[in-house]
Amino acid sequence: MRLIGFAGWSGAGKTTLLARLIPVLVGRGHRVSTVKHAHHNFDVDKPGKDSHTHRTVGASEVLISSANRWALMHELRGAPEPDLPELVARLSPVDLVLVEGFKQDHHPKIEVHRAELGKPFLYPDDPFILGLASDHAVPGCPRPVIDLDDIEAIADFADQHAAPVDSIAWRPSAHSAG
Repeated sequence: MRLIGFAGWSGAGKTTLLARLIPVLVGRGHRVSTVKHAHHNFDVDKPGKDSHTHRTVGASEVLISSANRWALMHELRGAPEPDLPELVARLSPVDLVLVEGFKQDHHPKIEVHRAELGKPFLYPDDPFILGLASDHAVPGCPRPVIDLDDIEAIADFADQHAAPVDSIAWRPSAHSAG
């Protein structure tokens, strides 16, 4: 498995980019999985559903299955949040893992940047950012800058720069979104 991350400020378009990028990579024959960092209060379950009831009454894990999909929900119940390497290790083998967020972690990343947000670039302080996907020119940037709308070029860059998971020198994350 190979991995590449997408980091940027909230509102930069990371999710929108991945929604456009995944079909291109899949169309090229890659099996793709994603890992996304979410805010601590997120929930994928709904009150009134059996799986929600099982979790709220104390089950540590609830696996729900159908003919179309299965999902495993794990309640931390006060345990520390797993770091990115632990989460990636739980994935079934695929060709590419795309990571959204975890911007403080030490893995290869593409910075997603939009000028209208007025936020500073991440790349000057992050040697793991190998290139930028941006909606504007970035004069003087020492890293490749790809137009945010050039999905094929972003797919090429991601495919070329994704690192084998077992070669990444992981650093424990601060569980930073972005």
